Amino acid sequence: MFFVNFLTFMARRETLYISNLYHRSTLLLLRDLLDREGWREVTVERGKIILPAAYDPAKRQALLSFLGRYEMSPVYDHEQVIVEQVKLAVHELVHDLNFVNSVVNRSDYIVEKTGYSYSYLSRLFSKHMGITLEKYIIREKIRRVEVLLQQGELSLSEIANMMGYSSVQYLSNQFRQITGLSVSEYRKKLAEMKESRIP
Repeated sequence: MFFVNFLTFMARRETLYISNLYHRSTLLLLRDLLDREGWREVTVERGKIILPAAYDPAKRQALLSFLGRYEMSPVYDHEQVIVEQVKLAVHELVHDLNFVNSVVNRSDYIVEKTGYSYSYLSRLFSKHMGITLEKYIIREKIRRVEVLLQQGELSLSEIANMMGYSSVQYLSNQFRQITGLSVSEYRKKLAEMKESRIP
């Protein structure tokens, strides 16, 4: 009986999908903002927030206005929700799992996370994002490479291996295409920025 009541309760909860809500820092910031504003009953998860069952309509509207001030409006369109799920899967694969040394096939991972075929997701992604899914994945991989370079703990060869590149040269070519800088130019820029911060 308890299990049936729990399922009924869960079914009445409302899930609002929020665009680009998958970075850990953004999640923590939103949780902190909601707590300070008194919305402790709202659950914050990657890509979505969940409202309790029978949530007060006035509080719901106030919450939506609050989110809007931080450019965190809900996504209601079914196709756009799927695109957000794809972006979340890519983020997990590239930033959280560190591309798992390419052991996990990225298309299989995204298909498993969304439940749709890769060809359908690719078409949908291009339609709503204006770039191909492949280019988006490359862009996210290079963003992760930038973070790893900033941390300075791994060699470029180790980074290339971690991120699934067949060679350092291949990584370097994609890095220049996305950032406009070579890896050495980027490292030099990082060093100059660190030096400028020293009093």
